[in-house]
Amino acid sequence: MALDNRLGCFCPHGDIHIDGKPGGPLSGLTFAAKDLFDIEGHVTGAGNPDWLATHAPATATASSVRKLLDAGASLHGKTITDELAYSLAGVNMHYGTPLNPAGPDRLPGGSSSGSASAVAGRLVDTALGTDTGGSIRVPANNCGLYGIRTTHGRVAKDGLVPLADSFDTVGWFTRDARTMARIGEVLLGPRENFPAGRLVIATDCFDLVGADVRAALKPLVDRLIAAVGPRHYATLNPDGFDVWFAAFRQIQGYEAWQAHGEWIAKTKPKMAPEIAERFNLGRQVTAEQVAEAGKVRERARQRLAAMLQPGDVLCMPASSGPAPVKSLSGAAEGAYRAAMLKLTCTGGLTGMPQMTLPLAKLDGCPLGISIAGLPGSDWMLLDLAEKLEAAA
Repeated sequence: MALDNRLGCFCPHGDIHIDGKPGGPLSGLTFAAKDLFDIEGHVTGAGNPDWLATHAPATATASSVRKLLDAGASLHGKTITDELAYSLAGVNMHYGTPLNPAGPDRLPGGSSSGSASAVAGRLVDTALGTDTGGSIRVPANNCGLYGIRTTHGRVAKDGLVPLADSFDTVGWFTRDARTMARIGEVLLGPRENFPAGRLVIATDCFDLVGADVRAALKPLVDRLIAAVGPRHYATLNPDGFDVWFAAFRQIQGYEAWQAHGEWIAKTKPKMAPEIAERFNLGRQVTAEQVAEAGKVRERARQRLAAMLQPGDVLCMPASSGPAPVKSLSGAAEGAYRAAMLKLTCTGGLTGMPQMTLPLAKLDGCPLGISIAGLPGSDWMLLDLAEKLEAAA
């Protein structure tokens, strides 16, 4: 049976159907996988036709995909990603822009754009994505979905085309919190208990967004206060977000060039100009600059550890605002990306789990809030999302 691709979210080469094992805990669920995950016997395209043409079929299936299949979920297709996952817009000049079902005139967000579109459009129940600098959190915000960036290293990354290995994580999208937890039981393992903690509201993160975004999120913050209990207001980033963003960008660019520079130099692939420029900038980052950026990363991790106690939930905006319109110009897209990364770079720098809750709206469009915690507290976030959903 051919895939239903009316949303433009599936790859032309991604019409793959694999039934899950019968009788598993995920039996009856369908999922898609971002075109960075290997499927045995198929070429992983990574969002670029030249990559597709110069790589052999995978000899094994990524373990995250295999775990879902073994648990009974059925794979229904590979989804479009921004080229080599190096964007937050959700635009692919080769394969098109997947439709954002929550706002057809707006960008879905990237780089897990196709996965978010497929779930939001009810073509599958859940979809695997990756998050390096916001590539699950941002599409979840834009498309009105639950989306989790797991603790760095918590979910195995074998069989995954990398972007920046020290930031790359595996995560997933769903339309409801219960399904999020069902996937968590397979990819994270059994539920874990955490002590009762505080809701720590990152005031400097809320200062990064406009008054309209803060007003739209306030009822959701109040719901979180009611669900968690004690509240605490704190500054997350005493260094300033320009400092953290610069460090993130340098490490990401350096690692991206180390991962793909040889292939780029040899193949000279056709890429979107802005993505080619990001790789070019990464080529110019020196080991000395990365070492200095690493010191900033260590300060970010120390700050998170000092700010949060076990059981504490960190609260911040998931995004600088609702999804931007598709007509966003190149310069405006760059400004949007920079503003977004000031919010999202914290997840990569600290390695913490972070989840977008799709529970607010602004101007009729979805708007998410982000909850996070100390590394390893993934289940705390999933449990809180279920608690909020049950209380709604």
